Amino acid sequence: MGRLNRFRLGKDGRREQTSLSRRGFLVTSLGAGVMFGFARPASANQIFPLDKALPGDGAFEPTIWCSIAPDGEITVNIIRAEMGQHIGTALARIIADEMEADWSKVRINYVDTDPKWGLMVTGGSWSVWMTWDVFRQAGAATRTALVEEAARLLGTTPDRCTVANGIVTAGTKQISFGDIVAKGHPSHSFTPEEMAKLPLKPASERRLIGNAEIKALDIPAKTNGTAIYGIDVKVEGMVYARPKMPPTRYGSKVRSVDDTDARKIKGYERYLIIEDPSEVVQGWVVVLAKTYSAAIRAADALKVDWTPGETIHTSEADIQDRGRELIKNRDGGVYIFNDDGVDQAFSGAHTVMEQEYTCASVLHYQLEPTNAVAFEKDGVYEIHAGNQWQSLILPTLAKALQVPESKVILRSYLLGGGFGRRLNGDYMIPAALASKALGGKPVKLILTRSDDMQFDSFRSPSVQRVRMAFDGSDKITGMDYQAAAGWPTGVMAQAFMEKGVDGKPYDQFAIAGGDHWYEVGAFRVRALRNDLAEKTFRPGWLRSVSPGWTSWGIECFLDEVAHRQKKDPAQFRLDLLTAQGRNKGEAPDSVGGALRQAAVVRRLMEKSNWGKTTLPKDTALGLATTAGQERGMPTWIGCVAQVHVDRSTGVVTCQKLSIVVDAGTVVDPDGAKAQTEGAALWGLSMVLFENTEIVNGMPVDRNLNTYTPLRIADTPEMDIEFLPSTEKPMGLGEPGTTVVGPAIGNAIFNAVGVRLRHMPVRPADVLRGLQGS
Repeated sequence: MGRLNRFRLGKDGRREQTSLSRRGFLVTSLGAGVMFGFARPASANQIFPLDKALPGDGAFEPTIWCSIAPDGEITVNIIRAEMGQHIGTALARIIADEMEADWSKVRINYVDTDPKWGLMVTGGSWSVWMTWDVFRQAGAATRTALVEEAARLLGTTPDRCTVANGIVTAGTKQISFGDIVAKGHPSHSFTPEEMAKLPLKPASERRLIGNAEIKALDIPAKTNGTAIYGIDVKVEGMVYARPKMPPTRYGSKVRSVDDTDARKIKGYERYLIIEDPSEVVQGWVVVLAKTYSAAIRAADALKVDWTPGETIHTSEADIQDRGRELIKNRDGGVYIFNDDGVDQAFSGAHTVMEQEYTCASVLHYQLEPTNAVAFEKDGVYEIHAGNQWQSLILPTLAKALQVPESKVILRSYLLGGGFGRRLNGDYMIPAALASKALGGKPVKLILTRSDDMQFDSFRSPSVQRVRMAFDGSDKITGMDYQAAAGWPTGVMAQAFMEKGVDGKPYDQFAIAGGDHWYEVGAFRVRALRNDLAEKTFRPGWLRSVSPGWTSWGIECFLDEVAHRQKKDPAQFRLDLLTAQGRNKGEAPDSVGGALRQAAVVRRLMEKSNWGKTTLPKDTALGLATTAGQERGMPTWIGCVAQVHVDRSTGVVTCQKLSIVVDAGTVVDPDGAKAQTEGAALWGLSMVLFENTEIVNGMPVDRNLNTYTPLRIADTPEMDIEFLPSTEKPMGLGEPGTTVVGPAIGNAIFNAVGVRLRHMPVRPADVLRGLQGS
């Protein structure tokens, strides 16, 4: 993370570097618009390195997405959050490639909130997928405008000009992008309709997209300490704050506060009881102090008596039992698929297979704990924090502060880890309300790691019931898949929920993955909302969201079916990936449909030498394949895991992960590989190492002494391959998470004959399975 005190906010509200580095790295990050704009002056709150001019100082901005300065420097505006995935580099490649820019002159600017950017969200592996068309068109518009002006300056016509690497050439004459701006002062801007008609480069002419030699633009700042994270913010006159957390997420009310012991701590100032009109933060008490260390100690010393909420005695088992109850009840829930003939398939079946799969609660545990700085200036509340979904939290902040949304601005920073935690900006609310209570005085609120874990928007525990019907020849005639969990989108972003076949809204992020691409006859998928889970905690989007657990049920169940039918599990899947009906895919997002998933499986079989390798005793391979995140934007991916099981201890060691991916066009090869590696390791961590459980309404684990994610020593050999493609790019931040868990579960069965249906897999579970086998 960036060093503390690397910069401060000046009296005019602008960020000022406090080091002499000329590489000062600016960051403010936001979401995902599809708007095109006209030339405009630079915003007063844009920050640039100290030796650079603002884009407005003679810069040409054919759209809101980029500008070219007279010195030739190209600034690409990024509205996504940067949390280690190098998203700025990936997106800048798209626009720079289409405009034929000199990469050495490209830099990225992470912008602050403004309605002109449209939807501002970074999640769901959407960033490249959502920006691809917008940035290609913006790049084409920029190239067109520059060539037009270059032709005028060179005394020729645009059709006689060529452009490459930031230079326009006409015969023996040349002119750079910077000189075009400096000498010609172009002003051509484009409407969305005009931009949509501009010709785009064919894949064969791309030189930045997919080029493995292109370096990420943000690595220097991240490695030399000049990168700015939310936790680095320091404002003149600010006080520090730490919350005192109530005993339940909802419904807790403060009865009394005793700060006798807190007053003994040097630097302690006071406490505030937070009253939140938005009702997101309930029962919080915030301690204020002159230093953060004093705030930590004072919060520990503060004695608060609460009336707890109704879930004070709720356990993980209670929530899972509620899920089972919902599944058994045929009423309720939302049908995602509900083909004619499902009931007949099961009533007339020769054989029916049915299994239950469960997954535990999982915490985000990002490196940088959640934090925010809030203050009021000139009637506007400024919130400085790292965040993944600015468009979601802005109206909530306005409601909490009881001001119009136009009176709140969010200035975003690099995230020291997000993984979905910062899609929920709840941690900003107590900072904002504390500032309001102090008359707009700057407040910097930081949750300790244990605070953050206590009220993390973690992944809901889940229950899945999977049923399959077979005729007398063992042909699959129907499948019924049902899953119950807390719905994060239902709690935090109802407007984003989709509608099922019955017209009812449902959280697609609590069922995606269950709507697989296999041909299974009549198919039914039902999503059930676990109301007890949502009363107990605030369900969140955790990396890969539902496919991180739905894939556990689907892929382990298919393996069970394959073994019952005495078929090779890989070939069994290939036989079901026929691309018929709704599984044939459609342009532009799922061209080829299930056939592309089948191609991934075939290549994976070749890569892992599937079925042709003799391994040591109690060592085996297991396979799983998914469509990644969402049916509407599939990333076809497969994994073969090699594991060894120690029969004496039950310890499972993952020795190797072989992964094949078809994500369409790979824009940033290095970033794509890193994302897939990270996602796969998270999947490994969740299946073998990490989880928590709810005890008395709260996660029982509060720090790394009991919460035990994957360590470096547990990292296996990894072999990752991307299939070549010129199709539209899909997401890569999360798909790797979806396949590793079931691949390992299936490998355990192949190694020692133990079928485990709860994730995570613990040594004790393996030993019980061995004893019962």
